[in-house]
Amino acid sequence: MKVLAFDVFGTVVDWYGSIVREVTQLGLPVDPAQFALDWRAGYQPAMARVRSGELGWTRIDDLHRMILNELLAKHTIDMDEPARRALNLVWHRLAPWPDAVEGLTRLKARFTITTLSNGNISLLTEMAKRAGLPWDCILSAEVFRHYKPDPETYLGVCTLFEIDPQDMMLVAAHKDDLDAARALGCRTAFVERPHEFGPHKHLDLRRESRFDFHARDFQDLADQLSC
Repeated sequence: MKVLAFDVFGTVVDWYGSIVREVTQLGLPVDPAQFALDWRAGYQPAMARVRSGELGWTRIDDLHRMILNELLAKHTIDMDEPARRALNLVWHRLAPWPDAVEGLTRLKARFTITTLSNGNISLLTEMAKRAGLPWDCILSAEVFRHYKPDPETYLGVCTLFEIDPQDMMLVAAHKDDLDAARALGCRTAFVERPHEFGPHKHLDLRRESRFDFHARDFQDLADQLSC
């Protein structure tokens, strides 16, 4: 393997905890935990509208804003444009999981590490700057004009780095993402993030033989890869 490509939302950063904290600080008249879950729940349907052609190419920042507008209307929350814009940018400020920075730094010593996220480039860049994420490269669905799990995303990484699929490994906390990469000949590493959706949602963390690696966190993955 030469390149490790990382899913970001939920795998590298804690979107749930980060959004809950900001919504709580704003004092919005909602349950912060449910608001975070509802915002995230709109993510896949919104991307599906782009992937189906119903919407033209639309950045995640803009999809997030569409979902946010719907949530504010649902809860009859009156928020002016600057406040809406600032809240929408919470996705640029997501905090990394505690093991992320040190684990990525160890993995970077042996491999080229890059994002492979549906987040847009400005989002991923500002997130990395704020959180100290040591990427060698930032790649986004925006580069390929396709959202995961479209094959163009995974194979696009291989094309840009001029490597065969088996020389790229996707690292993710989401088995459907890994399955899509694996179907194209890429290698895969499942990383457990048991609290991605908060403390009350049960996630499937079972070890799956179809994945090349199964790790508790990035430090564990670095140990397994002798970094």
